[in-house]
Amino acid sequence: MRINPKPGLSGWTLLVGGLAALVAVPVLVVLGSVFQTSSDLWGHLAATVLPRYIANSFGLMIGVGLGVAIVGVGTAWLVTMCRFPGSWILEWALLLPLAAPAYLLAYTYTELLDYYGIVQRSLRAAFGWRTAMDYWFPDVRSIGGAIVLLTLVLYPYVYLLVRTALIEQSVCTLEASRVLGCNPWRSFWRVALPLARPSVAAGVALALMETLSDYGTVQYFGVDTFTTGIYRTWFGMGERTTAAQLAALLMLFVLALILIEQWFRRQQRYYQAGSQQPRSHYVLQGWRATIAQIACVLPLLLGFVLPAGLLLQMTIDRGLGNTRFWEFARNSLILAILTAAIGVAIALLMAYGLRLRPSRSMLLSVRVAALGYAIPGSVIAVGVLVPLGRFDNAIDAWMESTFGISTGLLLSGTIAALIFAYLVRFLAVSLGAVEASLGRIKPSLDDAARSLGHNSRQTLIRVHAPLMRSGLLTAAILVFVDVMKELPATLIVRPFNFDTLAVRVYQLASDERLAEAAAPALAIVLVGLLPVLLLSWQLQSRDVDPSRL
Repeated sequence: MRINPKPGLSGWTLLVGGLAALVAVPVLVVLGSVFQTSSDLWGHLAATVLPRYIANSFGLMIGVGLGVAIVGVGTAWLVTMCRFPGSWILEWALLLPLAAPAYLLAYTYTELLDYYGIVQRSLRAAFGWRTAMDYWFPDVRSIGGAIVLLTLVLYPYVYLLVRTALIEQSVCTLEASRVLGCNPWRSFWRVALPLARPSVAAGVALALMETLSDYGTVQYFGVDTFTTGIYRTWFGMGERTTAAQLAALLMLFVLALILIEQWFRRQQRYYQAGSQQPRSHYVLQGWRATIAQIACVLPLLLGFVLPAGLLLQMTIDRGLGNTRFWEFARNSLILAILTAAIGVAIALLMAYGLRLRPSRSMLLSVRVAALGYAIPGSVIAVGVLVPLGRFDNAIDAWMESTFGISTGLLLSGTIAALIFAYLVRFLAVSLGAVEASLGRIKPSLDDAARSLGHNSRQTLIRVHAPLMRSGLLTAAILVFVDVMKELPATLIVRPFNFDTLAVRVYQLASDERLAEAAAPALAIVLVGLLPVLLLSWQLQSRDVDPSRL
């Protein structure tokens, strides 16, 4: 994109700048809380629980980072560069764990592995054990259990990016390594992995951001992290300023992670010529094929098939369980549809404004608006509620002093506030899909539309929007599914007695009523399959495999 350093003001510049400023307000509010006067509670937290928050958060990051790197890179190499029985199915199936939020795995595996779960009951019956003192069994509700479950859900981030990098790598480079006598392991270690290292770093960074923003898993397992501390400080202690400062500290962690990832990728920059030449594969047979199958099937089995199967069985046995299921589903659908529609519309306006006025200020505005996706949902929730609360209080005070009427809370605790929090959190998702779709439209079409007398608004409606139909649909689906799965922001911002499927699953699981939570949990998983299948189709369409020609 060519940047015009001095574009001058225009309607599109003001529109994009205004939207970006509005979306950035929650982030700026949280950062600004660092300079506010803290209460005595902050000193108490710093002396008692804050070290535990930091230690547990770092422990999760290290464990999950290593886990997703090993599983994601290993499976991507096996299904992309090797051929063994079932590899063509595993190519797309390994993305399925993305459909299940981590907190759903936490609930299902607790049902399976807890003391009264089917696994331990079977062991006690088989070996005659009577109490927990008779044998040792790992505690799933621990930081180790959280690391394993988060790894099973988040490794597809690394798998997807590394597999894409391997597909796009020049075939000649890998063939040259073979000619020079490299076996598959040495080709992977010395050639393919260094070339894919930026993708590995990006995938691990995405997984770590999701780890830091997780609330349902760590809260259910009793692992104190920043997200649980923010929720506990806000609602349990009623300290909004202290909660905002905890959120600011967590956001600084995330921003540091982003900067480290970008620096790392700049230090490891590789250029390679693309090639459409069909790629040859390492054909695995015998015990090598068996090991490859186990290595690829195991994360898929543990990360999707087993939890989804258990939820399906409980749903069949119990049915919908609660007559309010359709009410929760309706609430989730309303929020997801409205957020997807508004998010795609805003993303389209911002991306088109940047196309028309490609200046540094416009580019900065768009990137600032997309920053929310890197911020945990609990932080976004705090950043939304603080300014909305101040606005409501100011309006109420003015109306009371002027007209003697109390307006109460106009925006706080409403669906509008919740949708705004979703937009701040997920605008980057729709913006990425819309920008990619708009970038594929040739600039000559803009010139042709102008020559026919269309202004920029008419060109967007009559020319670009129809051509971008599939990209807009993709953006809407991605935002829709993210809203359906979002838990921390929904818990904090939602209106009173307005529960979604995700909130209902969390409430029932917290009360140890997982059987009743099975139906809404399964609904979330099924909805989550939509973008996974879309990603799988797009990825397979880019892979040239001579065995399928």
